[in-house]
Amino acid sequence: MVSGITTRHRICPLCEAGCGLSIDIEDGRAVRVRGARDDVFSKGYVCPKGIALGEIDQDPERCHAPLVRRPDGEFAEVTWDEAFAEVARGLGRVAEEHGKDAVALYYGNPVIHTVGIPLHVAVMRQLMQSRNVYSASTVDQMPKNVSSGLMFGDPWAIPVPDIDRTDHLLILGANPMVSNGSLWTAPDLPGRVRALKARGGRLVVVDPRRTRTADVADQHVVIRPGTDALLLFALVHTLFDEGLTSPLDPALYAGEQRLRETARGFTPEAVAGVCGTDPDTVRGLARELAAAPSAAVYARMGTTAAAFGTVTSWLVDVVNALTGNLDRPGGAMFGEAQHNALRPTGPLQLGRWHSRVRGLPEVLGELPVATLADEIDTPGEGQVRALVAIACNPVLTAPNGERLDRSLADLDFMVAVDPYVNETTRHANVILPPPRVLESEHFDIVLSRLAVRRVARYSPALLPREEGRPSEAQILAKLTLILSGAGPGADPAALDASIIDKTLAAVVAAPGSPLAGRDPAGLKAQLTGEDSTERRIDLMLRLGAFGDAFGLRPDGVNLAVLRERPQGMDFGPLRPRLAEIVGAGSKVELFPEPVAGDIPRLAEFLAAGQERGEGGFLLVGRRHLRSSNSWTHNTVALSGGTNRCTLEINAQDARRLGIGAGDEVTVRGRSGAVVAHAEPTDRVGPGVVSLPYGWGHGRDGTRMTYAAKAPGVNVNALTDDLVVDPLSGNAVFNAVPVEVSPGRGDLHRC
Repeated sequence: MVSGITTRHRICPLCEAGCGLSIDIEDGRAVRVRGARDDVFSKGYVCPKGIALGEIDQDPERCHAPLVRRPDGEFAEVTWDEAFAEVARGLGRVAEEHGKDAVALYYGNPVIHTVGIPLHVAVMRQLMQSRNVYSASTVDQMPKNVSSGLMFGDPWAIPVPDIDRTDHLLILGANPMVSNGSLWTAPDLPGRVRALKARGGRLVVVDPRRTRTADVADQHVVIRPGTDALLLFALVHTLFDEGLTSPLDPALYAGEQRLRETARGFTPEAVAGVCGTDPDTVRGLARELAAAPSAAVYARMGTTAAAFGTVTSWLVDVVNALTGNLDRPGGAMFGEAQHNALRPTGPLQLGRWHSRVRGLPEVLGELPVATLADEIDTPGEGQVRALVAIACNPVLTAPNGERLDRSLADLDFMVAVDPYVNETTRHANVILPPPRVLESEHFDIVLSRLAVRRVARYSPALLPREEGRPSEAQILAKLTLILSGAGPGADPAALDASIIDKTLAAVVAAPGSPLAGRDPAGLKAQLTGEDSTERRIDLMLRLGAFGDAFGLRPDGVNLAVLRERPQGMDFGPLRPRLAEIVGAGSKVELFPEPVAGDIPRLAEFLAAGQERGEGGFLLVGRRHLRSSNSWTHNTVALSGGTNRCTLEINAQDARRLGIGAGDEVTVRGRSGAVVAHAEPTDRVGPGVVSLPYGWGHGRDGTRMTYAAKAPGVNVNALTDDLVVDPLSGNAVFNAVPVEVSPGRGDLHRC
């Protein structure tokens, strides 16, 4: 401590890397943030977003008290009791008049970056008894969840590249040098990539855009947007055709012969014209993967948010398996959660129910967000009349967001849990703001399953909340109780206590459990923590992979142990455990039936060639290092530089159309049009344009003043809500056909 400054350790919650931060605090404010050198996982690395955590935490436009919309349409601050009473009245009225399906739930990307949402959203979904559940999963990752569920029996058994030990890394449709990894928790990915190359390893990037990751790659293979599944199938064909596959244990793998037969039609020559690739290059990729001492294939948003997202995600792990690199050091391995991640009770089932209007299938208990506007706009039994919106901004992040913007305005009632009055929450009747970041604990519930090392870490709140202000977990617990029919005065701690009781009862009753026969009440009495949220975390830790199992593993962790070690504990590199993942008596399904059913669609796409708009362009997204979806644009420290909303267009295309740098151009898609400023570049090839995701600020009623100074345009005014990946329901944000023309025509700037 120096001159009133206290230095504290904290896990960064702003992206999937989860870096450790060293934060200097003075008078309740973060005055300096830097990477924590003693953090067992990140070892001092930090990106610009982490450095800006103090500014994000102290943003004066964050809501500090609940807001309720008055009859004149304006928001007014109220007490927490008044806000919850209004929520209970509004949601109760809709459910009573229209049924439980009339109340919908949408939760956003922070489900993996906070504690409260993952702790409570599952029980909230269960107790609200509505089929209208939506999340950011169907704008982001659902294809990977589905392919993993179909192949391994667990939607969250997602293999990640063991980058610290691999000799060869093939990346498709991802830019981890900027994103810091996604569905892949590996702090300091730039440093890890440098270490890969320094030890003689090879990095290959397949992407239609020359990204920062492609800049440092040994090879950049340019591909036409939306054709990754075809290229991967050509790799599979080559592996079989040239005898490059590794032997697979028939006791652990099923479907190899059907896969071999299906791959025959996807030769490198057959896919070359659509992919825009050279057949010899494709064969070379397959041969290098097979010859490397260890290798891993990784793909992300460029492939999941696409028309063949699930097939592509499946093929990534098929290639990992066929080259002998699935579940081996240096290959694609399974992370190990620091908590008790319970396995699914049965095989993944798709389409247990369907959406009312378009008949889209449910996946993992959710419907595609691409159909949320349909369910709000279309009258009839089951029409959505109320929305619970948690940490989300679908107006800027969902397909055809402009339509959804109009739909939200027609709801009877909406409650939002969010720190900002943004493009979505401006439609709410009640806004319940969570505390500041530094007033909240952090525990990686989801991300620890995707980590490249076996680590355990916990960060308590660094600053006290003001008296009477609930934590985010308490807000969500109270919302859950209201949705279940309890009154607004119900105690959130009672819900946590009930969850603890049910978990312990299941553990002591489970056959073969090391705690079988123990007294649940006695185990519960051993839990520690300052509130019911921390006691739940303590229970999760004790039952997790590294936990003390209530004293059965004396060298294991619990909450008290991690509190004493804020830098975390490292239990070593990932270990092979495929048989454990799949489960006794089960096998890896190399050719799952639902995937097999989608192959004819891929074959038709190959035969027909690729659709383009009349203007001949395909739209793709892009990531910025200093931008996180839609909500960091209100932070001064994260603005400017390359973090700009411009339309990247190939320089030759720009000259052909008479477009210069900075010129206004009109971009039209099926759903709408925007006017953006052009950025001619060689980073995208002919016929490809790129807009970043999460922009379009400055609308009436929002309170994000700095973001409104450089609002950008909403790329999701162009994306088509009628097009989804049929197996997962995921929206399609890449390879979107658009037209580009100089000037603004008859359009006003969005």
